[in-house]
Order: sequence, then C-alpha cells, then structure tokens
Amino acid sequence: MSDITLREAQAQVDEWITSTGVRYFNELTNLGILMEETGELARHMVRTYGEQSYKADDNKKALADEMADVLWVLLCLANQTGTDLTEALKLNMEKKSSRDATRHKENDKLK
Repeated sequence: MSDITLREAQAQVDEWITSTGVRYFNELTNLGILMEETGELARHMVRTYGEQSYKADDNKKALADEMADVLWVLLCLANQTGTDLTEALKLNMEKKSSRDATRHKENDKLK
C-alpha cells in the first residue's frame, strides 16, 4: 500500500465498511470501541516505555498495530459524523499555532 492522505484513508475505510463490513456500528458503539482500542494502546505504551512489564501470557501485539486500530475507529467515527479529518486537522493546527505561538517556549518546565 502506498502513502495515503487522511481523506483517502477515510474513503478507503468507508469502502471497506460498506463492502466487507456490511455497515458501520452505530456511533456510540464505535465510541466504546475507540475507548477499548485506546486502552489497548495505553497498555502497550506503559509496558514498552513505562515501568510496567509484560506478563508471560500477554499478547505483545505491535505498537504500530494498536495505533492503527485507534486510527481505524477514529476514521469510522469521522465518516459517520460527516467530519473531514483533513480539514479538521488543518484548522486545529492553525488554532494551536495561533494560540500557543509562545506558550510552550515560555514554559520553564520544558526548558
């Protein structure tokens, strides 16, 4: 698979859902799934980068795969709610750039 944009990713997820997945789960179900997938990502992060260790029977699934699971469900929710993530991210970056132009540079905790 070649590199894709967020907009293309949203379209590919929609195509997969409507052709292979039959239909989207409802928005609240997908929100619950997003929380579940985020928890799985957190579990791997704290075991890989934090102090906690894996148990012998833990599934040491790849961190990238867990991140992709989170992204997949987020793309589903964006499609369901009519959110163009490309535009949303662009606007969010503009907001952060304007609002936080000097905030982090002036934060002594970050120096």
